[in-house]
Amino acid sequence: QVHVQESGGGSVQAGGSLRLSCAGSGYRHCHYDMSWYRQAPGKEREFVSSIDSTDNINYGDSVKGRFTISRDNAKNTVYLQMNSLEPEDTAMYYCKTETAWTVVAGCEFEVWGQGTLVTVSS
Repeated sequence: QVHVQESGGGSVQAGGSLRLSCAGSGYRHCHYDMSWYRQAPGKEREFVSSIDSTDNINYGDSVKGRFTISRDNAKNTVYLQMNSLEPEDTAMYYCKTETAWTVVAGCEFEVWGQGTLVTVSS
């Protein structure tokens, strides 16, 4: 029942900005965490950022200071504001949602979105 859908990817010049969105649905009464990962050609999937159900935030070292994650619980949506983009940021960006650490009856899931492509040219 739970699924997420990314949007907002595109092509930008180095130094530019993009804002990604990940819209979730099907949560019902569940508390959930949201995360962004990315995967560039020939590389393993990399953690980008996460925000949990109580707004605790983490960033990967490669994006700290440039990217900002936020969530709008009324819309079940998480955002990733990406500034000062570099060619190395080029990747498919994936959203993941999973059950929060708090145990709630009927809530247990881990779901990935399809991804949205970000291309940064030099």
